[in-house]
Parts: sequence; C-alpha cells; structure tokens
Amino acid sequence: MKQIIAICLLVASLAGTLPAAEKPSTVIHVVTIKWKDGTTPEQIQKALDGVNTLAQMYPGIQRIWTRALKVQGPGMTHAVVMEFASEKGLKEYADSAAQKKWYEVYLPIRAESITHDITN
Repeated sequence: MKQIIAICLLVASLAGTLPAAEKPSTVIHVVTIKWKDGTTPEQIQKALDGVNTLAQMYPGIQRIWTRALKVQGPGMTHAVVMEFASEKGLKEYADSAAQKKWYEVYLPIRAESITHDITN
C-alpha cells in the first residue's frame, strides 16, 4: 500500500499541482520495472526511448514520463508513466500495434513489472 501511495504522489508531483477541487478523468498507467540480469544501460535506454514514441503511435496517450526519481520494490530500478485520455483508451491500448511495437524492445529485457492504473 505504501508503494501505491508513493507512486500516486510521484505522479502528482510530475504532473504539476492541480486545484484541490479538480479531479481529472484521465487514467494514469504506472509501470515499475525490474530488468533481466545482464541488461545493458543501452538496452534500458532503448526501451525508455520506445515509451517516449508511444504517444506518437497511439493517440489515446496524452503524456509520458520516463525519468523516475524514486522507485520502490525489490529489484525495481525504473518506472514509466503513461496518461491515457480515458479508460477506453487504456483498454484499447492493450494489444494495439503501438504496444506490440514497444514490446519488441521491452519484453526481451524485462524480468518483472508491476502495473497500477489510477483514475477518478
């Protein structure tokens, strides 16, 4: 539970401050990542660069964050955040051409990941 709260606070700090009364209807998709042993910094950077291109490939993604300031969890070293326009956009992203293209680079080097999807 502490990890989820920390991730929510991280996302809020990265997204900027919102007025207390505002509750966005977008969906925040947070993925914490543990890489396979032997994964090089260049491979990790290529996977993170791939996340940055997802918004160009999939119109349902509004914002991307790839520079994690703090990541919790055993072996987890990186986190990425995608902001989707809606729950429908998140659901349609699964198995989309954009996700499959990114997975070509990401899945071969991913040992484990934990995903959190958050909205109002």
